[in-house]
Amino acid sequence: MKYAIVLPDGAADEPLDVLQGQTPLEAARIPHMDAIAREGRLGRAVTVPDGYIPGTDVATLSLFGYAPDKYYSGRAPIEAAAQGLTAADDELIFRCNFVTVLDGRMKDFTAGHIAQDEADALIADLNALVAQGEPALADCKFHSGVSYRNLMIASDAASVRLKCAPPHDIPDQPAEEHMPTGAGQDRVRGIMDRARALLCEHAVNQARASAGKPPVTDIWLWGQGRPTLLEPFAERFGPRGVVITGVDIIRGLARMMGMELIEVDGATGYIDTNYAGKGAAAVDALDQYDLVVVHIEAPDEAGHLGDAGEKVTALERVDEHIVGPLLDKLRAFDAWRMLIAPDHPTPCTTTVHDATPPPFCFAGTGVSADAAGAFHERAAQAGGWLVDPGDSLMTEFFSGAMQ
Repeated sequence: MKYAIVLPDGAADEPLDVLQGQTPLEAARIPHMDAIAREGRLGRAVTVPDGYIPGTDVATLSLFGYAPDKYYSGRAPIEAAAQGLTAADDELIFRCNFVTVLDGRMKDFTAGHIAQDEADALIADLNALVAQGEPALADCKFHSGVSYRNLMIASDAASVRLKCAPPHDIPDQPAEEHMPTGAGQDRVRGIMDRARALLCEHAVNQARASAGKPPVTDIWLWGQGRPTLLEPFAERFGPRGVVITGVDIIRGLARMMGMELIEVDGATGYIDTNYAGKGAAAVDALDQYDLVVVHIEAPDEAGHLGDAGEKVTALERVDEHIVGPLLDKLRAFDAWRMLIAPDHPTPCTTTVHDATPPPFCFAGTGVSADAAGAFHERAAQAGGWLVDPGDSLMTEFFSGAMQ
């Protein structure tokens, strides 16, 4: 049996006036996703359990079949796994965003999708301050990630117990009202304050100003935690898999699950990602692996931008360049199954993640059709199948179990 899983991040949404009352999934021309829904099963999954902040970390962990209440320890440790980073018992790993705060408000949690060379330069200079003995940054180490998505590891942090807000959840809100709170807050706020001072007059910002780009004003520390071991995916479900993605959160999950990675040139983790390259790599991988997983960040980024048209475009490109070629390839095998599963909604109206159960669909060998006509939120709601908890969806997919 050959399997493919496509994860269009943040694809689910709400009916939008700009789309004449349709959601982006309804408005998009996605004939291949619709075919999977029509030929197989359509439902919704509770990917974000009560008490958890909706995000790719928790939701995708659920989709892969790992219950968050047992396996989730924070976003940052998952991203650290992508870089092969570990933490000692007294260390804490933080996600470290470069952000833009203007007039005291969170204006851009990506700092204008800061270029990689700019981000690397800023990380290097933060570490230079650490090496120089800067008191506020004592026992810290910064690590470059992808664009604005970076990491910081703090030592002597066993007693730190913080509540930290994801910056993408507080657009245009007063930053001060969402600063870290709890045991260790003074230390972490001090790190953020010292970084702000470095960034203020940094050459990167001078160059950005000359180019008419927004400044990188701050680092934002959040998503903290320590690593948690995951049972290997192949031991839980059987297939030996490979993952294609442009972001470290999914790379990290892949490594933690014992799955291999394929890197694709131009896979940016943004709306300009190389859709066709991802699709071609996935098709080729099916000759070698039992399972290929393709994650696409673009629909989520379009949701954060509040751009419904761009979200529709992203979904159509996923369907044309990834789902379509994979479906054609799968049909050439004697036995196959394919799953389409957004992790969570990122509504264009709010521009933040939502815990509403997103739709999914799967089809293939041994899967009976349930009469769904298309792949979108309203059809999934009407069908009535709710997978709760969401971490049981992977078992449903591999077993083909019916209600």
